[in-house]
Amino acid sequence: MTVDPRTPCLVGVAQRTVRPGEGPCPEPLVLWEDAARRAADDAVPGQGKRVLAAGDSLQVVYCMAWPYDAPVDRLAGALGITPRHGLYSGIGGTTPQVLVQDAAGAILAGRCDVAVITGAEALDTRRRARRAGERLPWSHRAPEPPPFPFEAPFHPAEVAHDVFQAWLTFPVFDIARRARLGVAPADYAAAIGRLLAPFSEVAAANPYAWFPAAVPAETLATPSRDNRLVGYPYTKRAISVMDVDMAATVIVASHAAADALGVPADRRVYLRGWCDATDPVYVAEHADLSASPAMAAAGAEALRVAGIGVDDVAHLDLYSCFASSVHLACDALGLAPDDDRGLTVTGGLPFAGGAGSNYVLHSLATMVEVLRADPGSVGLVSGVGMHMTKHAFGVYSTTPPAALLAPPDTAAVQARLDATPRVTIADHHTGEATVASYTVAHGRDGAPAWGLVLADVAAGARAYGRVEDPGLLDALEADEWVGRSVSLTETPAGVNLVVA
Repeated sequence: MTVDPRTPCLVGVAQRTVRPGEGPCPEPLVLWEDAARRAADDAVPGQGKRVLAAGDSLQVVYCMAWPYDAPVDRLAGALGITPRHGLYSGIGGTTPQVLVQDAAGAILAGRCDVAVITGAEALDTRRRARRAGERLPWSHRAPEPPPFPFEAPFHPAEVAHDVFQAWLTFPVFDIARRARLGVAPADYAAAIGRLLAPFSEVAAANPYAWFPAAVPAETLATPSRDNRLVGYPYTKRAISVMDVDMAATVIVASHAAADALGVPADRRVYLRGWCDATDPVYVAEHADLSASPAMAAAGAEALRVAGIGVDDVAHLDLYSCFASSVHLACDALGLAPDDDRGLTVTGGLPFAGGAGSNYVLHSLATMVEVLRADPGSVGLVSGVGMHMTKHAFGVYSTTPPAALLAPPDTAAVQARLDATPRVTIADHHTGEATVASYTVAHGRDGAPAWGLVLADVAAGARAYGRVEDPGLLDALEADEWVGRSVSLTETPAGVNLVVA
């Protein structure tokens, strides 16, 4: 097969995990450098310096662990390279896939030949240092660290009702799905355990996993002293773990650049299709809280560009910060939660480790290794960002496309999504309402602390509500409350209190 020289492919990958007890974790800058050098050596063994020198784009995934003054410049200096393009990314679980596909787009357009994309977190080390009252001796701290790069302003109603944490919002989507499917709460909780237990089994065989141990489904689903409920119905062991010390790098090159560098043909994994899209920013705006139209649209477009169907995919890594991201992706792609292919190659964020915005760089690195070991097969990787807002899919194979890739029509995909009416958020409401979904936040002692309700208050309008009554908190977890009527009473502080 003759391959167009502009065809983008992943040529080098590397990962590193520094677990507690394995010695002090290097600072993120050192992790970036180490992973980049090893990815370059992975592309052309013994010629890593030459691969890095060819990099005309150096991109770094946003790091939560340390605010460097000039991250990309510091890394370029450490590597001894002078790329003409540098980028320090924004945040979100879709970030690595978007960086890869944007680099691919630049390669297709002739603006880039080789892109080095790296990321690392050392959040576990930072957490331990804070607990010990120690100052980390890491380098090049920005004298005035910039604020966290939130991509949208907080909605006043979400601020009033403390709708900030992902462990509070992602359960809302699963409970809405549970109600749509008509599954009893206890049965759905058990199904979450069955969904995620195979993820832990994959992590147990992953040398880079943060928690490399299989966990039985019943253990994951059952609250206990060591596995408290966090955001009902999610237990601690069933949600993403961000406090990890992990790094990964992926190098993207044109087919011609890979030839010039001497990258062996069996090291190359080609990007065959991709697409990203967004659902509404604010949780209450989602018309159907049990599904993700953007997941369905972006997944379908990525597969269309690749010229395949989901049944042609041999290997999957679905973003798994919480069970709802997996459930909604399965629904969007037409997959069963117990698909024989398995839904992850890494073990997922609760077990392999959810390294801030960098997890998908790990899933891409792992997918490259999986595809190299299964030549000709196809792999699909997904990412989810913010509160089920951003979605990205990438399709990969060692087999190059038959012709030069035509990029996805992302603008048309998003335009169709944006044309769909979204729910209006009612900041304040007093009176009757119908529960659309909900969750219960639990404290560190495992006891229910307060509840969040999303309630339809009028045609096309929805309000947030807070539950403080202990009896109602217990009832929300004992029975299905989606579709039930409740009353909201606005407090002077602008909080809508829920009364059964």
